[in-house]
Amino acid sequence: GGPYHDMLHGVLGAYVCYRPDVGYVQGMSFLAAVLILNMEPADAFVCFANLLNKPCQLAFFRVDSDQMKIYFDTYEVFFEENLPKLYTLFQKWKVTPDLYLIDWIFTLYSKSLPLDVASRVWDVFCRDGEEFLFRTALGILLLHEDILVNMDFIQIVQFLTKLPEDISEEKLFQSIAAITMQAKNKKFKEVLSSVKEGFTSQSSDKDKGE
Repeated sequence: GGPYHDMLHGVLGAYVCYRPDVGYVQGMSFLAAVLILNMEPADAFVCFANLLNKPCQLAFFRVDSDQMKIYFDTYEVFFEENLPKLYTLFQKWKVTPDLYLIDWIFTLYSKSLPLDVASRVWDVFCRDGEEFLFRTALGILLLHEDILVNMDFIQIVQFLTKLPEDISEEKLFQSIAAITMQAKNKKFKEVLSSVKEGFTSQSSDKDKGE
């Protein structure tokens, strides 16, 4: 292990003891590593625990398939709204959000983007909340739309699971700024709430049918 190995192991081990219901999930180490690079281990643990207690992160790290589907469906509403041509292509090739979005959300982009770019994403995420994670995803797609529209299923998935290492911070954030997090006059939280209500209603009807 490197110079931060013991600190990383300590933070992750403490979290497993603190939240055995969540335990250790692959991807956590990327989050903990970013925190350790910026603060003392005790503070890193507190931030790490608070970060993973947010609804979106908790849903993904607990692999709560119902909650994850709600987030995916909400994301796709804004995907179709902002990038209709690419959305149609993804539908054609059956490139579903879980094929690339899980890794991005799990690690808050610290695995997929250069550290300095990911750190800026973290800054805005801490200010704007979970909505910005999905806005960033759409910004990445917009930035590379001209390339993606000429790819097939395998090429798209391979590209999105290993993004170019030379992504420009300035160009990415320009793309993110161009994304509108409003669909049919509804903001992200309103769409999320509507999707959640629809999912709950469907589950209730299904239970009655059984």
